[in-house]
Amino acid sequence: MDITNEYQITSDICTSGQPTENQMKQIASQGYECVFNLAMPDHEQSIDREGSIVSSLGMTYVHLPVPFEAPTKEHLEEFSAFMDAVRGKKVWVHCIVNARVSAFLFCYLQASRGMLPADAATPVLRAWLPKMNDTWKAFLDYAPAQL
Repeated sequence: MDITNEYQITSDICTSGQPTENQMKQIASQGYECVFNLAMPDHEQSIDREGSIVSSLGMTYVHLPVPFEAPTKEHLEEFSAFMDAVRGKKVWVHCIVNARVSAFLFCYLQASRGMLPADAATPVLRAWLPKMNDTWKAFLDYAPAQL
């Protein structure tokens, strides 16, 4: 689909940066049932009507705004509860560039789905690790194991 940093991490979870409205239509046509957005609503690349667009396409929309400079364990717990609730459904999880999402899924997939760290890491996470700031390194400590 050519969405920024798109990555199919499991058979039922795909991740990416911000999809366009047209790409949301493609996501729906591929059988995705839920779109989960971790980006802040005031980011210049965010889509103002994203929830309405996703809902009009017959998908569930969940928005958990996570400030890039301040992810918390509570954010991860909310994210994990939702992901557990939709287990077995096709879910598209995005933020702006797929960094936030990659970190959240790295923690979630290990803790809730028993994935190995190497399998729970997206290419975006692997590329980001050497440059990652202390806030995000501390966030990754919520994962059972590291790369």
